[in-house]
Amino acid sequence: DGAAPPPPPPPPADDDDDLPPAGDAAANGHGGKATADVVNPWTVESDGAIDYDRLIVKFGSQGIDEDLVARIERVTGRPAHPFLRRRLFFSHRDMHQLLDLYESGTKFYLYTGRGPSSDALHMGHMVPFLFTKYLQEVFDAPLVVQLTDDEKFLFKPQLTLEECHRLGYENAKDIIAVGFDPQKTFIFSDIDYIQHMYPTVVKIQKCVTFSQCRGIFGFGDSDNIGKQAFPAVQAAPSFPSAFPVPLQGGQNMPCLIPCAIDQDAYFRMTRDVAPRLGFRKPALIHSKFFPPLQGRGGKMSASTANSAIFVTDTPKQIKNKINKHAVSGGQETVELHRKLGANLDEDVPYEYLSFFLDDDEELERIRVEYSAGRMLTGEVKKRLIEVLTGMVSAHQERRAQVTDEVVR
Repeated sequence: DGAAPPPPPPPPADDDDDLPPAGDAAANGHGGKATADVVNPWTVESDGAIDYDRLIVKFGSQGIDEDLVARIERVTGRPAHPFLRRRLFFSHRDMHQLLDLYESGTKFYLYTGRGPSSDALHMGHMVPFLFTKYLQEVFDAPLVVQLTDDEKFLFKPQLTLEECHRLGYENAKDIIAVGFDPQKTFIFSDIDYIQHMYPTVVKIQKCVTFSQCRGIFGFGDSDNIGKQAFPAVQAAPSFPSAFPVPLQGGQNMPCLIPCAIDQDAYFRMTRDVAPRLGFRKPALIHSKFFPPLQGRGGKMSASTANSAIFVTDTPKQIKNKINKHAVSGGQETVELHRKLGANLDEDVPYEYLSFFLDDDEELERIRVEYSAGRMLTGEVKKRLIEVLTGMVSAHQERRAQVTDEVVR
């Protein structure tokens, strides 16, 4: 790719296309109070279903439409992933510009990550990794995966640094088991790799004022200084200078970041500083949240065992969790259900199937029959149990092959 171009002149002071509107810290930050959905890297809350159309407007991204999905299929020569077809990945930044570069012969790399706070991933964590695997395959792209063990230590008072580091290695086994190309995938712990990224980190830190950081993330006077310094660490892998060896010298290689929409604040900041550092702005593609079993209005939590299906769960545990804890949109009695049908906007088993049932025709049949009352909640839960048990069992078999030596 050759040497990076000389840095352009700094943008005007009001060039803040990728920063949130002034006064938006309450909705986007760490500790503020919002009047509507709260969506930020630490909190996802809503009184009902998350209003994703509103988030697109609020964050200034673009919705994924049929034209973009069709273009991805045309460029790759492969069918779009179900997550794309069903708009579970629903928003993006600069995907068309990235595809323009790709079609002109410029390769890009992928960047995603995981904050290790539990021994095992749950199915919500798997969503961006499954989609990233598809992107790696169809675009033949190198991938970097950041394990933010430092972040979890800074933001989780109960966790020691050593425990965060250990959890990172355990999570790496699950990530490897997803099936990424080992020759094109670099998984790293921030604690282990920071010396290689640090020149990029400090350049980013110099471009962001405390006032900007507080406005984006909502940090308060009682937050430790590590929290306030961390956003630059998560931003750094967006730039190829952080990976001189893994990316084999591709110093101007574009970057695509698949992530959940709650992580967007980090990359609004990143995209704002990119031109001042002489880098391309990273492109992003955002997923919706995978809801807890107890229903919409948030995302799955690794700290609440019965809110999530974990990749370590046994078939019996999966069955019990779905049958006992998954909120249904079915009616109170069979007679009423046959008359009124299910409310799919509140039905968690159907929403889970929309993520993980590959067959579009079967999913549509379930939607029609269940919403009409001809299919009962027990039948939908039974199908979901079959799908998740198959996925989790296959994952466990692959993970069993990942030894400590493979990770290191």
